[in-house]
Amino acid sequence: MQGARDPWGQGQSPAGMGALGRPWVIRLTYLLTTLDLTCLFMQFSVLPYLSRRLGLDSVAFGYLQTTFGVLQLLGGPMFGRFADQRGARAAFTVSFLAASALYLLLAAACSPALPGVALLFASRLPAPLMHTLPAAQMVITDLSAAEERPAALGRLGLCFGTGTILGSLIGGTLSTTCGIQCPAFLALVANLLGAILSFTCIPTSTKGASAHAQAAQPGVPKASVFDLKAITCLLLQPGVLPVFLVKVISGFPSGLFMIMFSVICMDFFQLEAAQAGYLMSFFGVLLMVIQGLVIGRLSSHFSEAALLRASVLVFSVTGLAMALMSNVFHFCLLMPGLVFSLCTLNVVTDSILTKAVSASDTGTMLGLCASVQPLTRTVGPTLGGLLYRSFGVPVFGHVQFAVNLIVLLVLWRQPMPQKMDKVG
Repeated sequence: MQGARDPWGQGQSPAGMGALGRPWVIRLTYLLTTLDLTCLFMQFSVLPYLSRRLGLDSVAFGYLQTTFGVLQLLGGPMFGRFADQRGARAAFTVSFLAASALYLLLAAACSPALPGVALLFASRLPAPLMHTLPAAQMVITDLSAAEERPAALGRLGLCFGTGTILGSLIGGTLSTTCGIQCPAFLALVANLLGAILSFTCIPTSTKGASAHAQAAQPGVPKASVFDLKAITCLLLQPGVLPVFLVKVISGFPSGLFMIMFSVICMDFFQLEAAQAGYLMSFFGVLLMVIQGLVIGRLSSHFSEAALLRASVLVFSVTGLAMALMSNVFHFCLLMPGLVFSLCTLNVVTDSILTKAVSASDTGTMLGLCASVQPLTRTVGPTLGGLLYRSFGVPVFGHVQFAVNLIVLLVLWRQPMPQKMDKVG
């Protein structure tokens, strides 16, 4: 079958692939994603301590986090459209340069001679352009056949897990031994290196010639990157909006729980900082194994529709168990189910949604998908804090169980179109 061997269609390779070739471009994409996520988690590990040193209380820190979430939420769809129009090289380079600006401002905020609080909030401003993961997803989507896409996207979980573990470990170690400024400087250097590798090694575009022909039809003016109507029209294409809503609604309760996780570790589980770090490392290992290894094997035996229903079902069962847990050991027992649901939901919905749109719009679609997590980070701190103070930890399990049970019933009553099932 030509379609299985030639994911670009009609024997046409992507423009500007250069001398590296498809396998090396994919490997480099995984490497750049790991580099970006490692630096991001290095920042997460030192940001609370820097905020405390600068005198920010929990409310001001919440504003800081919300600012980052809102800016990434607004930038996601625009960045995805920019990636579609300008290509993979420009997307990766811009993302790494924006991240470099963030870490430069963050390092400057550590200096006692400069206005630290103002620089700390200013460091959030490059957030709309920091979308290396959606850029990587676009490249993997463009360079993989439809039937291989869930496994290829799932392997990005290895990058995420590695970044979680290495970033938390390096950030914590360097801030303790060399000062809180050191992780920011290291992240700055690493992102400048990522920008150089992106500009010199990533192809100009990873889309096939047919996709470029679709994007530049004769007599049709080229839409702007900021064309909200063109972005919204993607959600109105057949089969897109229901899957996108499942992605948002099903994952929202667990997102609320993860936002409150640090507080739950301190208050409910009574963990010290080091113990909470070990728990996050366990989470990272599970994420690497499940998203990097398990989902790929499952996608070769089950349709994407079946995997989507399975993720929602496990979400619901895990929510019921979460409502009954009373200590950290119980949470460790249910964590594999939670991670499986999170990974499967994200990988399968990303795969389905990129197949539902044209090849010239995969970056925009992935940009929309990338806005789901910032949306949760934007509304989650307020809503999660209110629920936690009013009802305690069990409420997150009850909400997750109820919401996903309703989603599961809807999925069962309205089967997904056959064209979105696994290619046999």
